Amino acid sequence: MKLDANLENELTELVADEGLELLASELVGSGPRTVLRLVIDGPSGVTLDQCADISRQASAILDVSDPIRHTYTLEVTSPGLDRKLYRRHDYTKFAGRAVKVKMDPSYRAHRAVVGELIGLEGDEVRLRTPAGDDVSLPYEHVVEARLEVDWQAVLKEGKSRP
Repeated sequence: MKLDANLENELTELVADEGLELLASELVGSGPRTVLRLVIDGPSGVTLDQCADISRQASAILDVSDPIRHTYTLEVTSPGLDRKLYRRHDYTKFAGRAVKVKMDPSYRAHRAVVGELIGLEGDEVRLRTPAGDDVSLPYEHVVEARLEVDWQAVLKEGKSRP
């Protein structure tokens, strides 16, 4: 199930008014366990307060439009460190980063490929594998692409609380 285009536009505008971008609206689960997930991002990331603010405002919009006829949970979240690549321009934006690309079962050459993202050239996702091979994958067969997290670098950098 997808959200109505008008509702999707209204939520996109709401998020944009806060200086952020709505990357995706995802409906997962079924029945009373349905989750409507709004994935938002900004130039310098997203704070918990921004997620809470968007959640309150989106709740009001959703209460009026009532797009899901049963109980559901609204979740507003950042894309996270291992973010999905949602749009075609993400493949250019994150060029040079390590990614894992999962292919649909009908694509027999590879099920999943991990490597450095070179970018999107036409309708081909280009990667360089750890072995140094360049791989081209048809964009139309990509089920999911996610950034790979270099946990060693994260742990080395460390995080401190303000």
